[in-house]
Amino acid sequence: MNTKHSLINIAFFDAKPYDIESFNKVLKDFDYKITYFKGHLTAETAPLTKGFQVVCIFVNDVIDKDLVEILVSNGVALIAMRAAGYNNIDLKASFNKISVVRVPAYSPYAIAEHAVMLMLALNRKIHRAYYRTRDNNFTLNGLVGFDMHGKTAGIIGTGRIGKVAINILKGFGMKVLAYDLFPDKEFEKTVGFEYVDLDTLYRESDIISLHCPLTKESYHLINKTTIAQMKHGIMIINTGRGMLIDSKALIEGLKTGKVGYAGLDVYEEESDYFFQDFSNKVMTDDVLARLLSFNNVMITSHQGFFTREALESIATTTLQNVQDFFGERKLTNEICYKSA
Repeated sequence: MNTKHSLINIAFFDAKPYDIESFNKVLKDFDYKITYFKGHLTAETAPLTKGFQVVCIFVNDVIDKDLVEILVSNGVALIAMRAAGYNNIDLKASFNKISVVRVPAYSPYAIAEHAVMLMLALNRKIHRAYYRTRDNNFTLNGLVGFDMHGKTAGIIGTGRIGKVAINILKGFGMKVLAYDLFPDKEFEKTVGFEYVDLDTLYRESDIISLHCPLTKESYHLINKTTIAQMKHGIMIINTGRGMLIDSKALIEGLKTGKVGYAGLDVYEEESDYFFQDFSNKVMTDDVLARLLSFNNVMITSHQGFFTREALESIATTTLQNVQDFFGERKLTNEICYKSA
């Protein structure tokens, strides 16, 4: 599909100020026109895509079968995800109709560092100490933490992000156990951690951090049964996908004390809330409201990726994906139905 002599038009949905800034900064190196839309791509907003060859979306834009048909009829040839995850796209429906590309890795450091930040902040209760001193309360009662050194961290998923997390935690002097469907034995040997089965990881870890993709097999990986296998007072960190955790089971674990800490950068139903301001509205999601009520829970709004380096990498890779598609080059970041 060679369009060398025609301008490529990109419809950019769920555009935030930082998206516009980072993409405009990189756009000077590409001969494209981007039209930014603040709203999500839905059946209602899909008519806006007529005349565009590309739609650029984020994690909370859900592309189902009906929406695929609308996009195809409007002449859209490419869905460019500006994220790594793609569980929000019906790949079966898009197969052989519209191509899908993604940004598989923008900054593994950003997300791994955010995960470790959640561990440290929860452990030393930084969120509580901050508000306490702001109120001129300088007592230490209830703020005791524990040494990370010598404790055991369980890392589920040893892709690029998981590997960075392992290196950081090894630097703290922690013992690291890991699980992955495709273990990297050379990395294990070089860094000095141990691949184990999930049951062992659940049983022996003091902190568990999730860095695996969301699949049918990993849906609600953390649930009532798996929490029951864990140490009393376990710390659970999730910077991966919200649906890796059964939120109701997590709440029960927090209520009983089985789960001592939870750090969440993602949430099962986050598409209804994250990246938006609801400070003047009543919280209608009872599960999210309950999670926010615990003083041993920290929730950030899918912020793990949010560094200058990551934003620039996302913009560059997304536009390079578009260039590769229309230049009829190999799509190294294409998502195919057969591999979903």
